[in-house]
Amino acid sequence: MLKTLRGIFISGLFILLGLTSFAQNNNTSSPFSRFGLGDLHPYSYGRFAGMGGASLGSRHQVQINSSNPASYAAIDSLSFIFEFGADGRISEYKSANSKWTTNDFNFRYFSFSFPVTRWAAATVGISPYADKGYEVYVEEDNPNIGRIGKSYFGTGTISKAYFGAGFNLTESLSVGANLYYLFGTLNQNNSIYFIDDPLQYGFNETEQTRLRDFAYLLGAQYDIKLKTDEFLTIGATFEKKAKFTAFHSLTQDKILNSGGGLLTDSIKHIQDEPGKIQLPTSMGIGLSYTKLNKLEVNADYYRSQWSEAKFYGSTIPELTNQTRYSLGAEYIPEATSIRSYFKRVQYRAGIHLDKSYLKINNQQLNETGMSFGVGLPVGRSKSTINLAVELGRRGTVKDNLIRENYTKVSLYLKMFDRWFVQRKFD
Repeated sequence: MLKTLRGIFISGLFILLGLTSFAQNNNTSSPFSRFGLGDLHPYSYGRFAGMGGASLGSRHQVQINSSNPASYAAIDSLSFIFEFGADGRISEYKSANSKWTTNDFNFRYFSFSFPVTRWAAATVGISPYADKGYEVYVEEDNPNIGRIGKSYFGTGTISKAYFGAGFNLTESLSVGANLYYLFGTLNQNNSIYFIDDPLQYGFNETEQTRLRDFAYLLGAQYDIKLKTDEFLTIGATFEKKAKFTAFHSLTQDKILNSGGGLLTDSIKHIQDEPGKIQLPTSMGIGLSYTKLNKLEVNADYYRSQWSEAKFYGSTIPELTNQTRYSLGAEYIPEATSIRSYFKRVQYRAGIHLDKSYLKINNQQLNETGMSFGVGLPVGRSKSTINLAVELGRRGTVKDNLIRENYTKVSLYLKMFDRWFVQRKFD
């Protein structure tokens, strides 16, 4: 078994490294990532990518569900689980008078889980939290000074590394917590120049934010036994608003094109000025119905109060409260089938509606999507190759805005082995 797992891991690692080296450097190419912290990543990964992301009530013996740390306590007490994965996204952006396409392929997360006692387990992992990766150029006609060119460019990633633990307090009630560390750098560059008269002064602004600090996520799940093999689970998570240490750098220059050369006059320069970024209070509620080895149906409600977020003491007008609704299901025709491999395959589907944390031109940026996925068993083990496809739409072409139609393909590998069994025979 260990040889099989090592083979899967090494093969998967080489595939991911190869594809990542072939991919773009930025983790996103979305023009929406210009605002706030950029594009926020969903709170769930792995098998839930094919289930609309619904996961807050889910608990399983052979899965890692980092969206609700209370679920760790359900993991098999003799097991070691390792998961990692990546996804690719093809997006078509459309405005009132233009259209363009982008594609990205990037690492998404890895985590591993292990038991601590019969009633507790721990998980360690890392995943992206938010990405910037945009390049926007706009031309405007001014009746007094002619055409003006404006260029906006941004890059960077905020990552989340976490350690979590879950505990069974009673046969039905479990609680857990993730202690996480956010870190990373976001860069933004804005330029303005005069197209009809290049001898006029232009303007260039370069801004950088480095973020780092600790925060925590709390979770709870209550299991209701309906029948011997049927359960209804209620899950809840809570994340208190937290202040993160940030370092702000800003350079503003006037630029003059003179005789083929550039003359620069510095207006303002700030280097690593310490400050605080306050991220919002978030909460989620999930409901999960499970028929063991046959069916799982999940529904989530998640809300994050981004209107209260503060960047260096000030709120950002483009940020508003985020609300997400998710619904998903997994079906296994016959989990223990000997004759048919496809009867052991886990078939998944889901939908989601996300009222995002961005409000541009007084329009909240909304996203809708549907997803489909499969969990492919590896031999007779409990290891699984999880594949998912998500089709969705974000934004609108109204009020001079942009609409995105996207297709996202996900590959997540879960490796399971029993590491804590005392063998009687060699």
